[in-house]
Amino acid sequence: MKSNSSLIYSLALLLGDFLALLAAFAGGFFIRGQLYNAPVAHPISGTTYLGILLLLTPFWILVFALLGLYNSSIYEKRFVEAGRLLMGSFVGLLFVSAYAYASNQPVFPSKMVPVWGFVLAFVFLVILRNFSRWLRAVLFSYGFGITNLLLVGNTRIAGELVEVLADSRVSGYELLGVVSPKARTAQRYPHLPHFDNFAEAVKKIRSSDIHAIVQTELYVDGDKNNEILEFAQTHHIAYRFVPGNSELFVGNIAVELFRGSVPVIAVHQTALFGWGRIVKRLFDLVFGILFLAIASPFMVIIAVLNLLFSGSIFFSHTRLTRFNQPFTLYKFRSQYKKYDGTTPEQAFAKLGRPELASTYRKNGDYLPHDPRITPFGRFLRRTSLDELPQLFNIVKGDLSLVGPRALIPEELANYEKRHDILSVKSGVTGLAQVSGRKDISHEDRRKLDLYYVQNWSLWLDLTILIKTIRVVLQSSGAK
Repeated sequence: MKSNSSLIYSLALLLGDFLALLAAFAGGFFIRGQLYNAPVAHPISGTTYLGILLLLTPFWILVFALLGLYNSSIYEKRFVEAGRLLMGSFVGLLFVSAYAYASNQPVFPSKMVPVWGFVLAFVFLVILRNFSRWLRAVLFSYGFGITNLLLVGNTRIAGELVEVLADSRVSGYELLGVVSPKARTAQRYPHLPHFDNFAEAVKKIRSSDIHAIVQTELYVDGDKNNEILEFAQTHHIAYRFVPGNSELFVGNIAVELFRGSVPVIAVHQTALFGWGRIVKRLFDLVFGILFLAIASPFMVIIAVLNLLFSGSIFFSHTRLTRFNQPFTLYKFRSQYKKYDGTTPEQAFAKLGRPELASTYRKNGDYLPHDPRITPFGRFLRRTSLDELPQLFNIVKGDLSLVGPRALIPEELANYEKRHDILSVKSGVTGLAQVSGRKDISHEDRRKLDLYYVQNWSLWLDLTILIKTIRVVLQSSGAK
């Protein structure tokens, strides 16, 4: 019997959203009646009001479905889900208002009922979704809703999947085995069944026990690939294929007809192009000016203190931004002036302690007691106040509020994906800064930068900005 856990979860969310919307607008009706003594514009009985809600709420759920709120790809993206819930609640309210206008029949007894209903709907929906997510994790821990997965391939991605899915109580997947001769996972996971070929695997595992197949490499022999796909289709098993060059498919993808007849997959270097660049620049300009106006008094105070303690206010350095363009980045000085213009390796060599360079890199470009930093500079870095002058770079157009970290040319020289990272403007904050900062390695920081470049969206920018505020206030991973 195939696993229907994803379908059941979606149906449970649908029913929960339906009840949450009813409860929210019933609550709005009750609050208006209890908190306000003024007479209502359109007296409606509670029974009539509930009947109208029962009639219109299914269309509201349809709006949610069109926004993808019942697709499995959204379930682990909390910020994206919350944003779509907010949008869906608003669009649904517009639909109800349009119905009231078209039918010339009042739906809400007063203007405050939809206001309270909208607020309660969003709150109830977010609470419901988080409770559902928690409940699903609890059920996984007891073995309910687990999807049985057969993995085919011996690539690096296959090894990563085995590691990620190893604990079924967390992942929700039970690995039935790996199909590949001399699989690289055999030594690390000796308890996991390994099969030399697909035929051997399906001979030892009942087809009814396999819920999904994931193939991570294409065989040279096309018949072997067809064997796996046909088996999945014949036995109604979910099938997924992970392309060997996985990085090629994580950017902006479009399926097009080349010359009007040949279907092709177009992979853009970044999702940030066209109207996206215009919107992002306007966003940077508006918020850059706003933040600069708010920060100006604090910047004056810091400038005076820095002049007293360090003898110099600003630090400027050449960095790289979009299309390999060099620009001058501004920061409040936090390190001794004699180390200006040097890489960490050069500075530590100048100090007579070149061994610190390797420690610095291993810690994700961080050293607990960096001898290059002034005492006041430590405070500025810990609070991230040294970054404030970069607001001038944002207004000028050198930087974006959100983007890959602006790095010096020497730091990117040996990184093979540097041209992908430099296909967008560098940013003051980014995924690396809100994902651990000093707690992640230098290589992982570059991977996060690359992910941002290939998966940019305005919502992702907003999410990173919100997380940045939290990180700065908590001084999480500050350097």
